[in-house]
Amino acid sequence: MKGFVFHGPGQASWQDVPDPAVKDPTDAVVRVGAVTICGTDLHILRGDVPEVPLGTVLGHEAVGEIVEVGSDVLTVRPGDRVLISCITSCGRCRFCRGGSYGQCRGGGGWILGHLIDGTQAEYVRVPHADLSVHPLPAAVRSEDAVLLADIFPTAYEVGVLNGHVRPGDTVAIVGAGPIGLAAVATARLFSPERIISIDLVAARLEAARRLGADAVADVREAPGQLVADLTDGLGADVVMEAVGVPDSFELCTRMVRPGGHVANIGVHGKPVTLHLEDLWIRNVTITTGLVDTRSTPTLLRMTAAGRLPTGQLVTHTFPLKQMEEAYDVFSQAAETGALKVVLGGERHAEVAVPRTDREGG
Repeated sequence: MKGFVFHGPGQASWQDVPDPAVKDPTDAVVRVGAVTICGTDLHILRGDVPEVPLGTVLGHEAVGEIVEVGSDVLTVRPGDRVLISCITSCGRCRFCRGGSYGQCRGGGGWILGHLIDGTQAEYVRVPHADLSVHPLPAAVRSEDAVLLADIFPTAYEVGVLNGHVRPGDTVAIVGAGPIGLAAVATARLFSPERIISIDLVAARLEAARRLGADAVADVREAPGQLVADLTDGLGADVVMEAVGVPDSFELCTRMVRPGGHVANIGVHGKPVTLHLEDLWIRNVTITTGLVDTRSTPTLLRMTAAGRLPTGQLVTHTFPLKQMEEAYDVFSQAAETGALKVVLGGERHAEVAVPRTDREGG
């Protein structure tokens, strides 16, 4: 089969790789029908995630069809259409029992496209399948469902829930990329008084307005002053960092009100200065986190009911074999206007050779 393989910082290619097979009785093998590219994948390619082994197939978000399951898998079977979660859960360790699947100590957590081969391929092996894939209703398009593998749960859990967004709050979100836009959409579920989106790119700020931001600001034009003006100088109740660079994190800490929350969502590849000399006296809460995806079933039901604007974030679609082109478009988002790129899906469905004809399985 083909997969998108990491060969080191700045080096990756769409190439032949071995077909995956069931290794453990809790595994499932999935034929990938739709996959997307995450900002974290770009961090890996930049060398920001050094624990990724050379030769790893990247990707941790996909929709597909079950083609093979291990003997202990009970909840899905071959032929089922499923969402593959970016987080794998053993369901048994102390963290999984508490719903903190991202911290799984039983062979799960963020492993796909990180510690083991991921989803940017024609087939993928998913460990702990019973808790790590979600059956999909026929009414939910693959292009919509694939955004529930990572960005919507991440924005909702690490941003909105960790930030304790409440009715009447002022919410400022630094970064209007896919995660920041998903944060705008899911923060609206809690009826804040206003949502302020901050970014460098005018097209992304316009997208934030379409998704429900009440005000937008160019990060180069004193966004802190806008927040102060809209809050009588108090600052935002909740500020979310959705970029992953030192300047944006420090901007968040300057815009939050006393007693407010800074929810860091971005993946940071460089050290950030924490100005405790200013923050200690202001009762500010700062949270970080890897998504747990415990909210995925809820978000999936909302998508099926038409309550989440997932499709509005998809700006480019490609056949799966155009993975390298899709990476080029996504990595140059300021020039291409890309928000989320989706490969495969109903629009670019490709006929695959049945797995039973490819190898004994």
